[in-house]
Amino acid sequence: MLVQHTTWTNAERALEQLRAAGLLDMRAIASAPDDVLLPLIRVSGTPTIKLRRLRALAQTVEAAGGIEVFLAQPLDVLRPQLLATHGIGPESADAIALYAASKRTFVIDAYTRRLFGRIGLTPSAGDGYEDWRRWFEAALPDAGAALFQRYHADIVLHGKTLCRPKPRCSLCPLAPVCETGTALLAADA
Repeated sequence: MLVQHTTWTNAERALEQLRAAGLLDMRAIASAPDDVLLPLIRVSGTPTIKLRRLRALAQTVEAAGGIEVFLAQPLDVLRPQLLATHGIGPESADAIALYAASKRTFVIDAYTRRLFGRIGLTPSAGDGYEDWRRWFEAALPDAGAALFQRYHADIVLHGKTLCRPKPRCSLCPLAPVCETGTALLAADA
């Protein structure tokens, strides 16, 4: 929740501040006063919005019986609960399900869309979030959560270092099969 619309560095700083204050716990987040939590998460940006979202998630988790019970639910129960929680969309729901609960779901983010769009691999069914997610999951039928975690993390790393909005194609091993890379490398030649 804290990384939405900010850098991971700023989200990490907010997490460290919550941890240092003994408030990195769903029950604590649900019950701590606003004036205690707001300064701790301010560094992650839009603190009042994020506080409301964090509280909504904490309440959802606590209503399910706590974090262990919540994350142990099957994906077909967990994901709808996450999506019904204020401030959680498909990408956040899948990130929580994949990384926190180790459920087999693929996270579709800007890095994934940009990388696969540039190399010409996109779902034929449409361009919506669910189209992309179903396409990835169908393309990797035997992959479990651990492989999805690794694959998504590799896509994010590639997107942060090479396949950026202004790409670094000269360093990219995918440039020969990438429309953007081929065009930029030809222009530089």
